[in-house]
Amino acid sequence: MSTTPKAITPPSRTQVESVGSYDNLVERALNLVPILSERAEKTQELRRILPANKQEIERAGIARLLQPSRYGGCEGHLFGAVEILTHVGSACGSTAWCLAQYIGHNFMLSQWPIEAQDQIWGVKPESLLAGILIPLCGKAKKVDGGYRLTGRWPFVSGVDGCDWCILSGMVDNAHGDDEERYFMMQHGTFEIIDTWHAMGLKGSGSHDVAVDDVFIPDHMTLPIEHLKGGPTPGNQVNTAPMYQLPSYMQFGIYITSATLGIATGMLAQYEEFIAGHKALMSGKVTRHEVPQHLKVAEATVCLATARAIARTTCDEIMSHAANGTLPSDEQRTQYRAQANFVGLQAWRSANVIWDAAMGRGVYEKSALARSYRDMSAATRHFTHNWDINGAAYGRVKLGLPLDNPSL
Repeated sequence: MSTTPKAITPPSRTQVESVGSYDNLVERALNLVPILSERAEKTQELRRILPANKQEIERAGIARLLQPSRYGGCEGHLFGAVEILTHVGSACGSTAWCLAQYIGHNFMLSQWPIEAQDQIWGVKPESLLAGILIPLCGKAKKVDGGYRLTGRWPFVSGVDGCDWCILSGMVDNAHGDDEERYFMMQHGTFEIIDTWHAMGLKGSGSHDVAVDDVFIPDHMTLPIEHLKGGPTPGNQVNTAPMYQLPSYMQFGIYITSATLGIATGMLAQYEEFIAGHKALMSGKVTRHEVPQHLKVAEATVCLATARAIARTTCDEIMSHAANGTLPSDEQRTQYRAQANFVGLQAWRSANVIWDAAMGRGVYEKSALARSYRDMSAATRHFTHNWDINGAAYGRVKLGLPLDNPSL
């Protein structure tokens, strides 16, 4: 399989309409909750993002929160991702999972060469980008004008609905160590392999993707070093301070926000369920029982704690942009650990609600059951693995060197 990109003339910057403010995007995400909730079961059955949901995301512009303003993007605060994904996740976990990819990879594109940004955003500012950052799954060879890439990658969430996809691979370097590099590919130039038959997040379409000896021009590739913060080809033109921030470090924020949304939805679903429920054996009104009060209180406080940690983490990350500094190794691992801890609190909340629901939750078509399966799947992601992220932070805090090359 091989492709040759077409010559593209992007529109002038004066033709690009702004997607709107931070508050506009958060409000639009909230307004999508009823329709996404209504479609959640259908999304699960399709095993991919619904085309109608993709259109809603594009129309609302909510994937463009962190997109540069030169392409009409919001250039918003990172906490907007928490708010947007919490709203969307409360309605449909699978759609939020895809949206987390689209928001995060949009920010990543801001650090690529201007030619790549023009080829994508200059043609379609609302482009949706999926991606998978597992470089050992791909092998690339440097050739004249670019690279030739071969590989197969699992877990490419949202790939059915994306316009472009970022793949990763190791470049055989004759002068020493292999180089980790990222490759931008247009939808239709790679193979999507139908592998996503999962117990949760069924509608995320997290299929395998494969390419075989595909040519990718230099300007559509980026070395890992340019995702660690500081000067990049992209932030030479996208001059807002936020584009100096490390891309990879922030990824846990997007993922944990989708998880926080799913748990928030579970609490709302349970409160609606219990409002008129009576215990089968006693006939008592369930919401009058003290054990239910304790469970609802615990679940709510877990979510409030998670949101507060997410807010603090986002504010601290954005303060580096405002102050013109880059996070230290200790801070990078701390932010990843804090994002992980947000997910742990959301998972605790979900388990409390699941226990409270008892037998009523186990029906396959139950919204609670669907959300709990989504939570179970979401918390398998490596950004939710405390053994990995907690150990990385503790290691650096105790004076040992950072051992995660991607950070």
